[in-house]
Amino acid sequence: MGQKVPGGIKTVDMRDPAFRPLKLELQALDYTKPSRLDMLLDMPPASADVQVQHSWNNDDRSLNIFVKEDNKLIFHRHPVAQSTDAIRGRVGYTRGLHVWEISWAMRQRGTHAVVGVATGEAPLHSVGYTALVGNNSESWGWDLGRNKLHHDGKNQPSRTYPAFLEPDETFIVPDSFLVVLDMDEGTLSFIVDGQYLGVAFRGLKGRKLYPVVSAVWGHCEIRIRYINGLDPEPLPLMDLCRRSVRVALGRERLSEIHGLPLPASLKNYLLYQ
Repeated sequence: MGQKVPGGIKTVDMRDPAFRPLKLELQALDYTKPSRLDMLLDMPPASADVQVQHSWNNDDRSLNIFVKEDNKLIFHRHPVAQSTDAIRGRVGYTRGLHVWEISWAMRQRGTHAVVGVATGEAPLHSVGYTALVGNNSESWGWDLGRNKLHHDGKNQPSRTYPAFLEPDETFIVPDSFLVVLDMDEGTLSFIVDGQYLGVAFRGLKGRKLYPVVSAVWGHCEIRIRYINGLDPEPLPLMDLCRRSVRVALGRERLSEIHGLPLPASLKNYLLYQ
């Protein structure tokens, strides 16, 4: 499955049309997006002000990192040798479903590029190059280069993610992907190129968790963009009906709502306007 690269390792790239059968197979297994997640992703994205509220925290970072003045969604790491540096997001989540996008250029990842969540107690700096997120019991991380999950790394072995990878395969994580934190279910998951990759971590209920990344590449710049959130309460019937109509039409035919024999106010509601 995939193309050979030096060393006999095959690459799995979800953007490659050759993997369309794999995507269909995954969708038939446990890799279908949960319904609440599907609904959240169908909603308009959060406003620019809300995105800034959920961005990187310049007061909760390694000293080798700073949040850019001209774009609060991006941090920059200084080129410090033999150092691993991390930063937390501004908001810690205890309830609800939350999705954010991480944009991290593949060429700026280096040997240890880890994305995940952490409590307020997780360390944000380490000497040397390491998978800092996930190295103790206070954080959970996905090593993008090694396709490994880390939690309490000093005591627990890492696990392969996505779980469908064979031993001779490596998964290509593109420049941008989604992180899915469900504090009501207590799970952390990821979405790559629209494909839900399944649950990475469970057992997160009862904690306050922040977005976090740890990096080693000098001058790397990583953006966080909060997509949206859903409270744990049941959705109003109007919202559920809107979702049913949008699903029945399909994303490609949403423009046809304008031609439906409905009042303008209802059309606007269906279009989130």
